[in-house]
Amino acid sequence: MIYISLLAVCFMVATIVPFGSEMYFATLLSLNKYNNFLLLMAASTGNVLGSVFNWICGYYVNYFIKKSWFPIKQNKIQKGTELFNKYGKWSLLLSWVPFIGDPITFVAGTLRYPIIPFLILVSIGKVGRYLVIYFSIIWAIKIF
Repeated sequence: MIYISLLAVCFMVATIVPFGSEMYFATLLSLNKYNNFLLLMAASTGNVLGSVFNWICGYYVNYFIKKSWFPIKQNKIQKGTELFNKYGKWSLLLSWVPFIGDPITFVAGTLRYPIIPFLILVSIGKVGRYLVIYFSIIWAIKIF
């Protein structure tokens, strides 16, 4: 159950919830009560799936953009578009960065960027972030 909750938190953080999942992930790792690999997989999977949700919303933006519940505002979409236009597909490696990552994944959908390269680049960025946290916590536990 804890793995599903972590997956859900990481999914929401990548879409609509304005806080980071890193502390929850780090806390679960530091408790040393759960399978660390499964925690890493749950966090990464949830976060990547959240980005896929953003891509789908971007792909079908005309249906969603006017809705009051829609989580990404026009100024964030503009910033994401500028980054994507400036750096192209490589900007997807920054999908893990707070405040710019979600708009970048959304814009990739609006620009109809192909889903397979999108998944690869977003996964590299998001899994990479959780790997840094994972190894930092494991290192800290061994030292202390």
